[in-house]
Amino acid sequence: MTTINLTQPEADALLAMDKCRIDDQLWTFPQHGGCISIPLTSRDHREHFTLDVSRSMNILCKWKYQNRVRQSIILARCDIGGAPHRNPDDIEIGCPHLHLYREGYGDKWAFPLPQKSFRDTTDMWMLLMDFMSYCHIVEPPNIHKGDTHDK
Repeated sequence: MTTINLTQPEADALLAMDKCRIDDQLWTFPQHGGCISIPLTSRDHREHFTLDVSRSMNILCKWKYQNRVRQSIILARCDIGGAPHRNPDDIEIGCPHLHLYREGYGDKWAFPLPQKSFRDTTDMWMLLMDFMSYCHIVEPPNIHKGDTHDK
């Protein structure tokens, strides 16, 4: 299996790049145990991205929002309701947290969610909107809200 590595400037540029939906398909926000993977593109259609939204079956309040490029490179991942994460420097980061690509480490580094960018970590719909904004998804996909509450 070939590992694709990005330099940090490449990864930062890809995360900052405007991303757009590829069509008007209607997606349904996942129920317990569900996952959707939504294709996105750069404005010039030269880069292809994916927005993943997944919800745990076993832990009702566990969610993951993820932005990938080139099929498998995770640029950003927001983990909600899961276990703390231990970074390569042995520092533990509580949940929710944000994983960001780091050259040589992939998505192994996590950081507390920036409060300026993520307004309400208890509202999964608002958190998705904030995550898409953080990832520069400027023409977001059409996602039907459905049931976003933990019941």
